[in-house]
Amino acid sequence: STLEPSLYTVKAVFILDNDGNRLLSKYYDKELYPSMKEQKNFEKNVFNKTHKADTDEIAFVEGMTIVYKCSIDLFFYVVGSSQENELMLMAVLNCLFESLGQILRKNVERRCLLDNMDGVFLVVDEIIDGGVILESDPQQVIQKVNYRVRHLQSRTVSTVWMNTDSDMSTILKDTDDYRKL
Repeated sequence: STLEPSLYTVKAVFILDNDGNRLLSKYYDKELYPSMKEQKNFEKNVFNKTHKADTDEIAFVEGMTIVYKCSIDLFFYVVGSSQENELMLMAVLNCLFESLGQILRKNVERRCLLDNMDGVFLVVDEIIDGGVILESDPQQVIQKVNYRVRHLQSRTVSTVWMNTDSDMSTILKDTDDYRKL
């Protein structure tokens, strides 16, 4: 039997530290590992089979195709189904790694990653949405992340100004009411 092609290429993305502890994980197939316990067991199993490798590799664990990369004290994983194209998954992994390298100024290590976790989540969300690969060009990802950050900052500033204006009108109204007394 042949499988129907699907846009839902990525089943999960996770980043572990060199002890196998989860720093970030996103599971896009809710039926694959529905509970936190099952997800952590899967991650532990994947880490145990991959943490001794010195190079980028491809692994097959629990019927899943996994591509991974290690950097200093981090392990990056992209998971797809057993029939998934490894080159597609590797393109996602490389885009994730290179984008984070730019955001973290080539300091892709645990402490720096944890200090910039909001940016890390933005990068992941720009690359993958619900398991669908949106982007595989790190330059495009960085541009989109920068746009989202600027947009969020401008919304925050305008909200502050709106709140300040409403507070100011309340203060002025209260002052006018006080003067009338």
